[in-house]
Formats: sequence, structure tokens, C-alpha cells
Amino acid sequence: MGNYTPKIMIRNTNFISIIICSREKQISKNLTENIKNSIGCDYELIVIDNSENKYSIFEAYNLGIEKSMGEYLCFIHDDIFIHTNGWGSVLQCIFNENKEVGLIGVAGSKIKTKMPSVWWLCPKKDKIVNIIQHLPNGDIEKWELGFDDCSNTEVVVIDGVFMAMRKDKCICFSNEMKGYHNYDLNISLEYKKNGYKIMVTNKILLEHFSKGTLNKSWYESTSLFHKLYKNYLPIDINGEYKNGQLKKAEFKLGTSFITKLIEHKLYSDAIYWWFEIFKLKPIEKYHYRFWKMILKNMLC
Repeated sequence: MGNYTPKIMIRNTNFISIIICSREKQISKNLTENIKNSIGCDYELIVIDNSENKYSIFEAYNLGIEKSMGEYLCFIHDDIFIHTNGWGSVLQCIFNENKEVGLIGVAGSKIKTKMPSVWWLCPKKDKIVNIIQHLPNGDIEKWELGFDDCSNTEVVVIDGVFMAMRKDKCICFSNEMKGYHNYDLNISLEYKKNGYKIMVTNKILLEHFSKGTLNKSWYESTSLFHKLYKNYLPIDINGEYKNGQLKKAEFKLGTSFITKLIEHKLYSDAIYWWFEIFKLKPIEKYHYRFWKMILKNMLC
């Protein structure tokens, strides 16, 4: 059932259960020490050994939830370093001061489109980020956007590199999705559906040493996620969709996603999403190009 390593065993449940799905049998000593030295509150550490790819990320995280004893859960990647001292106390303070907050991250968006896309393909004004990110070319950048005069900003989805949650027995990760993608969007929308607010905070700074890859499995997962939440999306904080302001953006995202689906030979998904953008804009030259492109690829 994976490795379960409790670091703290206490009666009080007002502490943090840190859950990590590890690609190795154990997480690095540096990360263990980093958590211990920086968290600033009582915690337990639950490491799910996924070195043999036994679990999807959804299964591993649900297993972590089952084993957790804390009132708050914190899911983190195994390739980060947290720079903020007392970050656990920061999370407890945010949760304790606002019972409506169910989910906290360090990066996210105020909008999630109906058309399949990564969360950060949104207008710059809707992107909320506070992170030190290592890039594939070796560069290291400090990203901080969207906070203005406040430290905590409400969003609709967060990034999975760091996700702190108020434990709710009615909420878990999807049993329908597989693989290692879109778990963050999945859990974000589950918290929204259950009436919670989602926040991104700049009171916690972490460094992330890798960047995700948009491969074939990501496109398959993203297509499934958007099908599952089709009737719930789009969702946004500012209500821009009510005025139809982002219809053009939706069409652009849809056509871009479809092109990638065809490149990865995911033809049935490509046709499915073509029907969706056809409903958005039925009179477009793109529709002719789409059928020309997909028939050419399918016959090759």
C-alpha cells in the first residue's frame, strides 16, 4: 500500500499532513530536512512509494488522504525547496481566519476555460503566481504576478506543485482519471463545487526544480478532464464569461488543442472537440481546414 512514514503522532488534529507521491522509494534527505526545518508547526509526513508506477497520481493522493490524521493536507512535489520559514503556520492562519477557504496554492488562475488548456493560458491579469522556477534551458526565474496590495488572492484553479487543503470527507481526487496530469485542476473544481474558496498566497515561497511536459498522455488526460467537467466550465472570478468576452479566446484555445491532438494521432478526441468549437462559431473557414487536416493525417 505504499510507504507511510508518520513524523508526528499527536492527539490534536490541528496539524498538517504532508503527502508526497515519490518517484523514488524515499524522498531525498534534503527535502525531508527542508520540511522539518521550515514548516514551523506540528506535522506528519506521508510518502507514497511510487517507484514502480503502481499508482496513478489520483490513487496515490487518495491513499495519502486515507492515511492522514491532520485537519489540513498539503500535497507537494518531490523536487521543490521551500524558502519560507513557518510556512505551515501561515497555512493554519489562513485556514483558521476564513472557514470558507478550502484550498491554497502558490500559483493559479482566476479563470478556467471550457476549451481544453493548461491553467496558465489565461489573460495575464488573471494569472496569480509566486514561485522560483527552474526552466529547461537552465535559467532560473522568480515569478510574482497578480497580488497587487493583498497577500492572498482568490482563484478558481491552482497548480499542483503545492496544494494545501482543508480536509473534507466529501472531497477526494477523481476515481475516473488516470495517469499523472490534471489532478490539480480536478481537486480545484471539486473544492469549488463544494462551495469553498481557493486562494493563492505570496506568503509562501518555494523553488521548483523542473517544469512539466505536455506530451501525448497530457493531451489524453486534458481531454478527459474537460469532458468530465464540461457542464461546470467555464468558471471565473470576474464574471467575464457572462458578457461573452472570451468567446474568441475559447475558439483559439480549442483550435490549438485540436491541432496537437491530431499531431498525437488522437483523432476521436480531435473530432469531439471540433464539434464543441463548431457550436461556438459555426461559420468559420477553420472547419473546412480541420476536416482537410484530419483526413490527410488519418489516411497517411
